[in-house]
This record gives sequence, structure tokens and C-alpha cells, in this order.
Amino acid sequence: METMMTDKLQTITPKPLTSEAFSDFGDVIEASSEAKNFAINDGFTQRYHDLAKVDVNDNDGHTLINIFRSTPLAQPIAIKMMERHPHGSQAFIPMGSNSYLVVVAPAGEFDVNNIEVFIANANQGVNYHKGTWHHFCLALGSETDFLVVDRGGEGDNCDVLELDGSLVIANS
Repeated sequence: METMMTDKLQTITPKPLTSEAFSDFGDVIEASSEAKNFAINDGFTQRYHDLAKVDVNDNDGHTLINIFRSTPLAQPIAIKMMERHPHGSQAFIPMGSNSYLVVVAPAGEFDVNNIEVFIANANQGVNYHKGTWHHFCLALGSETDFLVVDRGGEGDNCDVLELDGSLVIANS
């Protein structure tokens, strides 16, 4: 684990999670009017179709379906780590009614100055593109389960950076 240091305490304010604002980092998974959708099951179900590009094929990878249970951190939250998955995408879909925070930075060489923070509603999931830097799930309010779709298979698929915590997320 590599440690990244900054000079002074900085605060970053979460912004609303939208498909457009998040497009450099991955896909927003939600049943919105902008998503391709159509009726199925004799009209009793509306299908919101092809919401994320799951990418797990590197090194004979395969799709994993998991549940992660996240406990809220005390606020204000200091960003003390970031991780990325170089061999596959990773999707998080909340299974509760709480909002949560999404902390990301572009794929490639990590730069703490490129961190962005989004606040996601309970009806929005995210799918991180392969290599996108992100923080682990930041549940708000109470413990929250997330359905996680990611990659299993050969090769180390998690790079972790330790940060000094000088970048703090404004209270949400």
C-alpha cells in the first residue's frame, strides 16, 4: 500500500450523482426516464435495459455476485484510502433506503487533486469502469447492504493507496 500525502486539510463537497457527471468514472444504474426501457411480462413489468457495461473478461475472469454490508463512518469523513480494479469493472447497487457517498478519481496515475465526491440516492447504483480509483462504499444514516457485481479470476485485481486523510468530505 502506497501512502499519498498532501500539505493541508481540504474539504470537498459532494455533488448530485448524474449519468453525465459520472460518465468519466463509470455508469449510473437507475430506472430513469433517460434509460432504454420497455414493457415485458404482459405489460406488468417495465424493463430498464442495459444500464451498465460489466467488464470482467481479463485473465479468464468471471462475474461474481456479492453482498457488501457497509457501516457508516463518523462525519466529517476523511478520505484515507482509494482503490482500483485493473482487470474488471465493479458495480454497487444499494439494497436499502439510504443515500450514500461515491468517491472517485480517474483511471491512470492517481492524483489526489482529481478526486470527486457524489451523493447517490438509494435508487441509484454505480458501475466503476475498469481502473477507476474509488473509495469503499460510504453508507450514510445506517448500515446498508449493497449488491456488488465484480470480477473473479486469475490476477491481482485490487490496487490500494493509503492517503493521509487531509481531504475531508463536507457533512452530508
